[in-house]
Amino acid sequence: MPAIRAIVFDKDGTLFDYYRTWLPVNRAAALAAAGGSQAVADRLLALSGHDPETDRVEPGSLIAAGDTREIALAWLPELPHRRIEELVPLLDRVFLEQGVANAAPVTDLAALFARLRARGLTLAVTSNDSAAATLATVARFGLEEHLAFVAGYDSGHGHKPSPGMVRAFCAATGLAAESVCVVGDNLHDLEMGRAAGAGLVIGVLTGSSTAQVLAPQAQLVLESIESLEAALEAWQARVA
Repeated sequence: MPAIRAIVFDKDGTLFDYYRTWLPVNRAAALAAAGGSQAVADRLLALSGHDPETDRVEPGSLIAAGDTREIALAWLPELPHRRIEELVPLLDRVFLEQGVANAAPVTDLAALFARLRARGLTLAVTSNDSAAATLATVARFGLEEHLAFVAGYDSGHGHKPSPGMVRAFCAATGLAAESVCVVGDNLHDLEMGRAAGAGLVIGVLTGSSTAQVLAPQAQLVLESIESLEAALEAWQARVA
């Protein structure tokens, strides 16, 4: 089994705590789509997996794992005054503005990325958020210099759980998929890694999913990326 030479990170729920980051973002997006009607906004949240009363989010639900267009299409039947052509950019704008403003990193990401690069690892961030939102969040936390590749659902590589983002990363860097570790908080991240032939697929519990949900697709499940370095060392020792 080849050694791990690269890590493809999911963004939200992996680098950034899902609940601290996305509960206010989800609410802002639903309210904007609903034209300010809280009752309609609550219906939108509920039908996409975010319980507006408890603020719990269903693992793997649309609001936790879907891209903007998928969310917009699900919401559209509740919004007869909206068209898909204007709802998608509206949601993308809210997700960008509120997502960047509310982003709550699970650790000192710049320090972690610097240490990983010092180990010779090539790094990437992929998301079912837009490319613009992903790049803006990366920029806010000073991560650009550490990344060889960044992609969102609209970057032209397909969206998760399809393998396109990992394959595009491999094409851009010349790395084999077997040498890539994919880290994510939802099954769609792990399924992307599996479909691409990644050598290691790791689930983390800083998103909306439980260990029981992630375990069938993950080779390792970690509390958070704070323990990623130790996990990689142990894995590399096993395959050496």
